[in-house]
Amino acid sequence: MTTLVEDEVTAASEPDEQKIVTGDDYVESLRGRGLEVYLFGERVEEPVDHPMIRPSINAVAETYDLAVRDPQLATAVSPLTGERVNRFLHVAESPEDLVLQNKMQRKLGQLTGTCFQRCVGMDAFNALYSVTYEIDEQHGTVYHDRLKTFLAGVQRKNQVVGGAMTDVKGDRSKPPHQQADPDLFVHVSKRSDEGVWIRGAKGHQTGCINSHWMVVMPTLRLGPEDRDFAVVGAVPVDAPGIKYIYGRQSCDTRHLEGGSLDQGNARFSGQEAMVVFDDVFIPRDLVFMDGEFEFAAMLVERFTCYHRRSYVCKSGVGDVLIGAAATIADYNGVERASHIRDKLVQMTHLNETIYSTGIASSYQAKRTRSGCYLNDDMIANVCKHHVTKMPYEIGRLAQDLAGGLVVTLPSEKDLDHPEIGELLRKYLRGRAGVDTEDRMRILRLIENMTLGRNAVGYLTESMHGAGSPQAQRIQIARQMQVETKKRLAKHLAGIDVGGEAAAEEDGYFERVFAKPEPSPPGKSRRDAGAPSKDPAAAKGRAGVPVPSPVAGEG
Repeated sequence: MTTLVEDEVTAASEPDEQKIVTGDDYVESLRGRGLEVYLFGERVEEPVDHPMIRPSINAVAETYDLAVRDPQLATAVSPLTGERVNRFLHVAESPEDLVLQNKMQRKLGQLTGTCFQRCVGMDAFNALYSVTYEIDEQHGTVYHDRLKTFLAGVQRKNQVVGGAMTDVKGDRSKPPHQQADPDLFVHVSKRSDEGVWIRGAKGHQTGCINSHWMVVMPTLRLGPEDRDFAVVGAVPVDAPGIKYIYGRQSCDTRHLEGGSLDQGNARFSGQEAMVVFDDVFIPRDLVFMDGEFEFAAMLVERFTCYHRRSYVCKSGVGDVLIGAAATIADYNGVERASHIRDKLVQMTHLNETIYSTGIASSYQAKRTRSGCYLNDDMIANVCKHHVTKMPYEIGRLAQDLAGGLVVTLPSEKDLDHPEIGELLRKYLRGRAGVDTEDRMRILRLIENMTLGRNAVGYLTESMHGAGSPQAQRIQIARQMQVETKKRLAKHLAGIDVGGEAAAEEDGYFERVFAKPEPSPPGKSRRDAGAPSKDPAAAKGRAGVPVPSPVAGEG
């Protein structure tokens, strides 16, 4: 078996064939793929050039450009290739890796003011990294090595991996195998020695058209009768048999009107679509679960653990909205009023609460048996539960500071009209020295973020993405350790607790009071793990051996 250093040298010697580096490279990589995309009842011939779709592509492109400008923040050294890769393609090897994910997410929220669409894929393969390892331990399968080979390949090309978890579900009172139509949950329709075929649909998939790959996963706990629904695999976005039906967003057709003022955020937006799989083939080496139904719940829980603390991205978007609210107060000449300052303080307090809980979840991470780190589940759910509420209040306060003009503003074409345009410039002026058009632009941005196109990602997606509010409350209830807290209270109140003077430090409190784990002498966090059990998967797509992060104790 080669050492990690030898593997890194071998990987570094491979040519960067078709490697994407810049945002422009990324945009060009999406052209000519022949995707079957439907919007307004018509097939879109080239999504890259469609004015309603392009702003979402620009948001993903910014994830590449940030990596070029700030590699310390937005890239990491991969244990799979030995080279720097985009952080959205990196498996977290430490709590610091998870924290830097959060910091990168906040920065991108600031830069785009919208959803940049890569968090679902990142959180999906991080969850799969530990789950496939534990499936292999129990069943003797080779899913973990296949996953490492797949990740090494996308890292070398610097591609976008999307996640596809949310099935359309049909009758929510019934499990998948009891649905009147089995296609309401994605399932295996046929198997062969070469791979599997899948049918079904995934709903409101973020950035799916803007990805190169989708990782398809089950959406809920499964039973023995649901084996065919317990499937995980990587699918090229342009695979035969996939249809994409583009989702509408509030005020989205403003991108078809020309100009830029009325769009509010003309450059960036999010993207959701329904993905329909019509007997789509997944080759065997890209299948990471096939029938191991008992691990579906583990995968869902670990994915949502990662993804719920990924919602710190909303704090970056919140920074933009707070800035917009402060700007319109300035343009209106009321920035020094005490109640204005108080509302900006309240908005900031709410925004930093979101960020603080997300970052705390990452800091309080724990190493899994696979060697990757999983952030704290309790605090991740607290973070996401804040996100289901606080952006709405921040948005309400922004509208309060903006005034009624935010929803009654005339159009950009009226402003450009030779006669009424001058009237608008006269009567819509605020504080002296502020251009009327600038005042209109900041009002449109507030509209965009609280009512318009980017309210999709900032508000409704904050409510339902990664699970609706009750899902977080259920997870919090499971971990709140009420009996331990009752013993603490009884002890201090002088009530006999049967000799147990202090709380047991198990469950959540075990993570709260965990001591830092020192690295063994002469070893690093990225020591190689067990040798591959899958000869075909032990090499990357370019024939490069793929090392494993150190296998630590869970």
